[in-house]
Amino acid sequence: MTTTSNSLPKKESYIGPMIIIGLLFSIFGYTTWINGILIPYLKITCELQYDWQAYLVATAFFIAYPVMAIPSSELLKRTGYKKGMAVGLLVMVVGYLVFIGAAKVREYNIFLTGLFIIGSGLAVLQTAANPYVSKIGPIESAASRISIMGFCNKAAGILASLLFGYIALSDTDALEISLKTMDEAARMATLDSLAERVVLPNIIYAVFLVIIAIVIYKSSLPELKEEEPDTAGSGTQSSKTSIFQFPHLLIGALALFLYVGAEVIAGDTIISYGKSLGIEMSKAKLFTTATLICMAIGYVVGIFLIPRLLSQQTALKISAILGIVFSILGVVTNGTVSVFFFVMLGLANALMWPAIFPLAVSDLGKFTKTGSALLIMGIAGGAIMPPLYGVLAEAVGSQHAYLMLVPCYAIILYFAVKGYRLGKTA
Repeated sequence: MTTTSNSLPKKESYIGPMIIIGLLFSIFGYTTWINGILIPYLKITCELQYDWQAYLVATAFFIAYPVMAIPSSELLKRTGYKKGMAVGLLVMVVGYLVFIGAAKVREYNIFLTGLFIIGSGLAVLQTAANPYVSKIGPIESAASRISIMGFCNKAAGILASLLFGYIALSDTDALEISLKTMDEAARMATLDSLAERVVLPNIIYAVFLVIIAIVIYKSSLPELKEEEPDTAGSGTQSSKTSIFQFPHLLIGALALFLYVGAEVIAGDTIISYGKSLGIEMSKAKLFTTATLICMAIGYVVGIFLIPRLLSQQTALKISAILGIVFSILGVVTNGTVSVFFFVMLGLANALMWPAIFPLAVSDLGKFTKTGSALLIMGIAGGAIMPPLYGVLAEAVGSQHAYLMLVPCYAIILYFAVKGYRLGKTA
């Protein structure tokens, strides 16, 4: 039997690396969940006419994952995890510099370019960090460790949505009204001033990322050794020649695609949905924060219950069922009650990534890095599904468009019940 040395078996041996990776997941959260604020902010700043145009913020950001996932995997093979993480952070810095330039000229396409570059840097980080957390300790408790990372992610996301919401969307209710009565020169000056609001925060954050890149590069973060297939435990595993010979990985990638799309829709469209109900922006801008708080609660539950009381599969089943129930209840109710159920999707979504990723990446042996890259490509769901929601919202209404989430959660439920076992021997 071939022994695996990809994990660090002693608890004390992976606490230090977990702290470093936790910091990275906080960066993921802060960077990603700003998008929920950027969508209404850039719709005003760049004078976009349709919601689906504003949702291209999510498209530009998340499309970087499928584009860069395989190159990220190749980069990590050459540099190792630690250096690759530092490179990913520096790529993000370049993206923020482009974003700052876009704010100076108030050009939407340049904003989207900056977001794509930022997403590219995150693709490198995610491709490295997620399997690192899964493999650094016992696989049975991987969902618990990823739940800790998820809590770091969403805690930073809550901070980002509150802080950036205050900076970017303060007084926008009155601003939108006053823009309609301004002459051309005054309107341009006001919009330019609005765009300038994001310059200084992004400069500060870019400097912070440079510092973290240096810290990680000089840290003692251990490299994980390449995993070899356990031929004694899985029979034909050693004969596999491609990741496409692992059905559980493929259905896992689909489940991850649908989950990320559902999560981004839940977090990034809720502000616009609130506005469609006539709720003031000063209140609606907090809806993304509320969704993230629900996700953080879900992660805390995962930290304490997985695997002590709940298996990863059971947690995923419960989460998928809750997603179906909350989606339907959000559609059949009205007003703030419907907002409540859509916000509760955050609770349903919380444990999906922590459960799907380790279940899908298990038993891949030497294909772990490539399989991880394929799963990271599934984050493209966050690029494709929000604009689709926007198109449906214009056709059937923003509330009924949420019904598109029901079949997504149904497929995730299938993965939790049967899909994670496909192609595996008993």
